Amino acid sequence: MTLTLADLAAFNAVLIVSILSPGAAFLMAVRSTVSNGRAAGIATGLGLGVMASLWTLAALLGMDALFALFPWAFAVLKTGGAAYLIYLAVMTWRGAAKPVGTATKPQGRAFLDGLLVNLGNPKSVLFAAAVLVVIFPPDLSAAQIALITANHLTLEILFYTACAFILSAPAARARYVRTKPLLDRIAALLLGGLGLKLLLQR
Repeated sequence: MTLTLADLAAFNAVLIVSILSPGAAFLMAVRSTVSNGRAAGIATGLGLGVMASLWTLAALLGMDALFALFPWAFAVLKTGGAAYLIYLAVMTWRGAAKPVGTATKPQGRAFLDGLLVNLGNPKSVLFAAAVLVVIFPPDLSAAQIALITANHLTLEILFYTACAFILSAPAARARYVRTKPLLDRIAALLLGGLGLKLLLQR
């Protein structure tokens, strides 16, 4: 069997639903944009997209089977990721009452933040593996695997770049500034909850 446009369309539909679902990645992209500007938001989205597409690549290469053989590797990644999400939650809560500053976050730091948030969720590779098995034919070639991975990265970048342009508009930023304490505390609770869930799940 060969890879078809219908296969890619089905994958993209699932991916779009996944990206739109509220989670740590989307929260990080939103806060980065409204707090630190468009460039930081785009850089954060790039980090999120690179790591998410690397998890898809890992799933295509059978990383889920490796986790099954070496469960300690999965446990290390899961614990580290949970700890990072909880750290973000604590820092977000502590900074909720602080006013939005005028200084912008360095793009390299914003990219790293996005990368680490999605690196901290090894369950993504297991989800990706389950979806990929259903959608794509077996025995994909190296070129087809590269195409699927590049397709994933492109969608992630387009989505988060669009979000950065929309959310960096003066009206959107002004609304965020007015409701920052409440929104940041909600984000902190969600990030902390995701971290605890990841830590406690077996």
